[in-house]
Amino acid sequence: MTTVKTPHDLLAAVPFLIGYHPSDSLVLISVKNDALEMAMRIDFPLNPPDGTYQLLASHLKKDRAEAALVIAYEPSDDRSGEEVLKQVADAISVSQIPVRELMLVRSNRWRSLLCSDLSCCPLEGNPVEDFQNSRIAAEQVANGKVLPFDNSEGLSHSISATALSKDLNWNAKVLKFRIAPEDPEQNSKQRDGAESILLLADFYIQNRKCDDLDLKARVLGRLSDIQVRDYALGCHNPETLDSYLLMWRELLRIAPPRFVAPVAALFAALAYENGEGAIAHRALDRAIEDDPEYSLSRLLRRVFSSGWPPNGFAQLRSELHPRVTETIFGEFR
Repeated sequence: MTTVKTPHDLLAAVPFLIGYHPSDSLVLISVKNDALEMAMRIDFPLNPPDGTYQLLASHLKKDRAEAALVIAYEPSDDRSGEEVLKQVADAISVSQIPVRELMLVRSNRWRSLLCSDLSCCPLEGNPVEDFQNSRIAAEQVANGKVLPFDNSEGLSHSISATALSKDLNWNAKVLKFRIAPEDPEQNSKQRDGAESILLLADFYIQNRKCDDLDLKARVLGRLSDIQVRDYALGCHNPETLDSYLLMWRELLRIAPPRFVAPVAALFAALAYENGEGAIAHRALDRAIEDDPEYSLSRLLRRVFSSGWPPNGFAQLRSELHPRVTETIFGEFR
């Protein structure tokens, strides 16, 4: 995420960080090298249980945040935003992380609790500027980012199943490429799966789309094999991450029942690595709904909930990839 220069920049950046425009929310942002790194959002805490703010602060510490920004989007029928912000700041300070901003958003107006200059931060707050006219929005769209959704429901809909996912002919086509655990041609089919993933990804890298449904069916079917799935987990790099996210999102929406969990877990992993925690959790919901016992989904849920830094997960993924490649192809690639 680009460096923010003004409070208006910060408010425009939050929807990109969490995927939608928040309301009734508490948002904490990790800052590293003066850039926004990781964002956490929870429902605005009304009578939160003991330890809530300390847990949020611990996630910032695990992310090795150099500083923190905190924004409270106060519900219309509540006036506890200032107190919530002060309690969060106290918890973060115990972790010895500087708090650079405590911002209250109330009735579409914002005010910084760290600013005592009433000429720039009057008690009634400043109007929240039009998101569409912000510098941050223009930069993010120019860099290929999708505009945030209006709310969390829109975010969930963006990875929901399409009509094709329930088409019987489509289901049969995907099933044809499934790799059975005891298949005598398992290794050759694993290679086919790995090569198909790279071929499909190249379409998205070059053109941002692919109309070849046969190739998509092949990839979805081959992902039934754990080795192929683990190979897919490590195929992208920082330059191709957005293209792979787009590819996995589109495959997730058309995946037939019983083939959702692998691609949903892949999309969730990449989204989390990209700092998109909200949609990563929603993708895991789809994975677990499809297969409650799918091991990667259960592992990722623990990883995400523990606040494990996205860069730590990326490192683990990159270390796994060469070993999986050797298993499938018999050599490092």
